[in-house]
Amino acid sequence: MRKLILIVIVLIIILGVWNIASSYLPNLVNFIGKDGAKSSEKVKIVSEESVVIDIVEKVSPSVVTVGIEQRIINFDPFDIFRQRPQATKQEQDIGSGFIVSSDGLVVTNKHVVDSRGKYNVITHDGKKYEVKNIYRDPVNDIAIVKIDANGLKMVEMGDSSMVKVGQLVVAVGTPLGEFRGSVTKGIVSGIGRGITAGSPFESFAEKLDDVIQTDAAINPGNSGGPLVNSSGQVIGVNTAIASGAENIGFALPINIIKESLKNFNDNGQFNRAFLGISYKLISKEIALLNDVPEGAYIQDVVPGSPAEKADIQRGDIITKIDNKKIQTGTEVAQIISDKKVGDIINITLWRDGKTIEIKAALVVVPNQ
Repeated sequence: MRKLILIVIVLIIILGVWNIASSYLPNLVNFIGKDGAKSSEKVKIVSEESVVIDIVEKVSPSVVTVGIEQRIINFDPFDIFRQRPQATKQEQDIGSGFIVSSDGLVVTNKHVVDSRGKYNVITHDGKKYEVKNIYRDPVNDIAIVKIDANGLKMVEMGDSSMVKVGQLVVAVGTPLGEFRGSVTKGIVSGIGRGITAGSPFESFAEKLDDVIQTDAAINPGNSGGPLVNSSGQVIGVNTAIASGAENIGFALPINIIKESLKNFNDNGQFNRAFLGISYKLISKEIALLNDVPEGAYIQDVVPGSPAEKADIQRGDIITKIDNKKIQTGTEVAQIISDKKVGDIINITLWRDGKTIEIKAALVVVPNQ
């Protein structure tokens, strides 16, 4: 009987505990779920932080600052007797760049080093090197500067054809010509944009096509610095910002730079094919309105150029090059940039209602 009473009491206690646990269990599960979610969010944030830190540690040693040295002449207004001008040397950080060879080749924007001043390169460890040579790409906003150095750490270059809108990117450089080694983070906001790039330090402007848009903060002085993906690979060269806008910056795709570097390494300079025309595209709509064919309307021909030798004239409309139609989205400049010096191209043009077939032999871009 005592055992039976004891068993009943134990059963009653177990049932009571179960009822209490059942009433609190949903809240307990919810609490654990929410806490788990919070924990997951923390892990995600820490993970993204770690990625950016890893990128910076990998890339920063290869990022440089480009500076220019200038002589400034000052007159002392109170020196009424001698009026001798006082010459002072002034150094200004004007852009950024990154190392592409251990023996001192640095990539930057052409507009950063477009004047004939005395340039220097300051590496991540603060060492200053005088720029010995500058090689400017006549087609793209790219320049390679050479310094006397060895054992430099090179960047790893990625594949800009794989860039996707929304992917994480980091920009490194010297914004405003003051803050060396600055890092900003963002995403790829767009691809295939067309812009006009220039420098606030030099009088320069150039139209660029097929650039990468990013919301990573890019400012004057960032020009020439790398835009880097989450693997620490350079996918672009920071080139310009949108005037009057916030968080809209642009970078040249790294594949353009790789092509230019190959051209440079093969020839010791940028051997670009040259036809010698300036033109304006005629869209299909404008062509229909004016009863002319769609193509490239020739505005000017460079004297002594392959175009002049092939008898291309102002007012002609180029409709095809090597049987490739010239239309919106397919420009003459794009076709010529894919050619080599010495190539002979077949040109179909329209002149005074007649179609004419000519040939032109491409030469090296003059005055590089």
